[in-house]
Amino acid sequence: MILSMAGVALACFVAWANLRPWWKSGRDPRALVPYTSTLLLGLLATMCVGGLLGWGAAGIAGLFTGGGDKVVSAAAGTGGAPVATARLGALTAPGGIVVTAYFLGICLAWKTAGKQDKRRMLGGLATGAVLGFLPGIVQLMGWLPDTVNEAGEYARAVIEGRVTM
Repeated sequence: MILSMAGVALACFVAWANLRPWWKSGRDPRALVPYTSTLLLGLLATMCVGGLLGWGAAGIAGLFTGGGDKVVSAAAGTGGAPVATARLGALTAPGGIVVTAYFLGICLAWKTAGKQDKRRMLGGLATGAVLGFLPGIVQLMGWLPDTVNEAGEYARAVIEGRVTM
């Protein structure tokens, strides 16, 4: 996976384009749900190595890198400068089920979302997919793989009758 500073800058621009209107319009937390829900999906997708979600996250990061590099090359006459990448962590089988269920929930939300919310959802997914490969974000979000895997294990324990609700 190759990621460039130009691709990261493009992802940061998408984040800014989604957060700025929210900041200027009263900061209602509910207005961030379309963006942040898919931002989380993008971050989770970077953990899905070998699956379609992981393939999609790597593809999005590649598109942002290619597009950002072209913009920087045309505007400044320089390259995009590669950056180090990292992975959030590994999913267990129950954790993978949690991520898949979350993905399906996002798909259902997409079907009922309006045009503006769909754009925000795409922006969140793209931002999460790109930023989820950065070592600093990986370090900041280090709790996420354990949380997802533990949620899956808890659901498994409930299903198997080892835990009562």
